[in-house]
Amino acid sequence: MTYIAKPKFHHPALPKNELGYTHRDYEGTISTLCAGCGHDSITGAIIEACFELSIEPHKVAKISGIGCSSKTPTYFLGNSHGFNSVHGRMPSVLTGANLANRDLIYLGVSGDGDSASIGLGQFAHVMRRGVNMVYIVENNGVYGLTKGQFSATADRGSKSKRGVINTDNSIDLAAMALQLGATFVARSFSGDKKQLVPIIKAAIEHKGAAFLDVISPCVAFNNHAGSTKSFDYVREHNEAVNRLDVLAGRAPIAVDYAEGTVQLVEQHDGTTLALRKLGADYDIHDRYAAMNFLQKHAAKGQIVTGVLYIADDPQDLHASLKTVSQPLNALSEKELCPGSAALDRMNASLR
Repeated sequence: MTYIAKPKFHHPALPKNELGYTHRDYEGTISTLCAGCGHDSITGAIIEACFELSIEPHKVAKISGIGCSSKTPTYFLGNSHGFNSVHGRMPSVLTGANLANRDLIYLGVSGDGDSASIGLGQFAHVMRRGVNMVYIVENNGVYGLTKGQFSATADRGSKSKRGVINTDNSIDLAAMALQLGATFVARSFSGDKKQLVPIIKAAIEHKGAAFLDVISPCVAFNNHAGSTKSFDYVREHNEAVNRLDVLAGRAPIAVDYAEGTVQLVEQHDGTTLALRKLGADYDIHDRYAAMNFLQKHAAKGQIVTGVLYIADDPQDLHASLKTVSQPLNALSEKELCPGSAALDRMNASLR
C-alpha cells in the first residue's frame, strides 16, 4: 500500500499551525500495518505533536531499525530526512548523524525486539552517552513480523496467542534508561492520545537523551486474554503518575489550578513543562525514586505511565565532546584541514 499516493487535494479550511502547515504536511504514505495496530496510533500522535509544535518537517531526521515499529517512519513526516538501518543498529547510525549535524531534531523509532534483544547494547550506549534524541520504543511484547514469538519485554507468566506461557523474566527498558543516565524518561500507551501527544512534545523539546516506552498492542498476535500487552490489560492496569501538557515559553503563562497540584519544569531551551500531579509524593527529578516506583508497581502488575523522570541540568553528547557548533557540511576546507602546525599541537597534547 505504500506505493499508493495519498491524494494531494484537501479541504481548504483545514486547521493550520504557526507555519501555515496542516496535518497533511506531517503525514507520510499509507500504512501497511494491520488495521487497529497500536503503532498507527503512535504515528498519529507524532504527527499531532509536530503539528502543534510548528516544526519544519525538513528539520527532522527519523531513523529506525527493523520490525513493524521500524516501518512506521514511512507513515509520518514524509518531507523529513530518513534512514532505515539494520536490525538493532538505529542508535549508532543516529549518533553519527547527530554528531555530523546537531541542527536537526532526531527521532529514533524502534521496537521491543529491535531494542531489547539484538540492539540492547546499542540502546545502552546511546542512553549513557546522552545523545540529543527522542528514542521511541513501540513496545508490543512480540515479534510481529515473524508470527508472534515472545520478545524480551514480554512479562513472565504472560500467555501467547497459542497458549504458550512465557517463562523468561522481562526487560524493562524504561528502568534501564533510568539506570543508564537518560535525562528524560517516560512511558505511555498507544491508546491514550491525550497523554501520549504532550509527552512526545516534551521529549522533542528536551535537550538530551529522551526515552519513551510506548505500550502498543499487536492486534494480530498479542491482544488476547492472558497477554499483559493487550488493549484491555493496559487500560485496566494503567497507573498514571501525572497528567501533563507542554506550554511554550514565548508568552506569559497563566495557570488556574489548586495550590500544590502543578509543578512547572524549566526545560533546557527555555520552554516550560507543566505537570498536574496525581501523587503528591512523586518527584519527577528523583532518578532513584523513579526506579523504585517502577519496580514497586510492576510487582503489583501495574503499568506506570506518564513522565517518570526529567533531569534538572541535561547535557548532550556535543557538550561532553566539546564539538563545533556548525554542521560538518558547513565547515570550510580551512577549518577541516587547519594544517600541520595544528596537527603537531594535537599530537603533542596526547604524549
